[in-house]
Amino acid sequence: MNGTLPDTSSSADKKTEKYKSRRRIAREFILQGIYQWRTAGGTTSFIEQQLRESDEFRHVDEKHFTHVLQGALQSVDELEKIIQPCLDRPLNELSPVEFAILLLSTFELSHHPEIPYRAILNEAIELARTYGGSDGHKYVNGVLDKLAARLRSVEIQTQKATKNRV
Repeated sequence: MNGTLPDTSSSADKKTEKYKSRRRIAREFILQGIYQWRTAGGTTSFIEQQLRESDEFRHVDEKHFTHVLQGALQSVDELEKIIQPCLDRPLNELSPVEFAILLLSTFELSHHPEIPYRAILNEAIELARTYGGSDGHKYVNGVLDKLAARLRSVEIQTQKATKNRV
């Protein structure tokens, strides 16, 4: 196996593919890269080069792809320390898809304050629904809710305060 994700998308999913944002497509490629790294190994540069060879890569937000893939894989130890307290089991017991989604999302929550935390969570849940196990999206959602409360507490409090004023 070359470490690529199985295609579990339905024909309805394929019809909506053309409406995906460049950032969404970048996240799918990042997920595939982290999945490959987790299951088959390889260097970040080799994985990135392989992913760039795909015909679909032309639709990617390349800047975001490169920054998040390289950043997440270079910061695995740091990110794992952030994620682990929010889990109910050791990280090595997560499916490779859940692991990849959590690593990607934790990197975005930590290093991309310009992206609203809700957008990061929603994208992660959609990735888990598309590529993960049947209830994987629920697990990812629960973990990321805890992580967001820790990593984006000011943003969450500001949103709550604004909502209460309306």
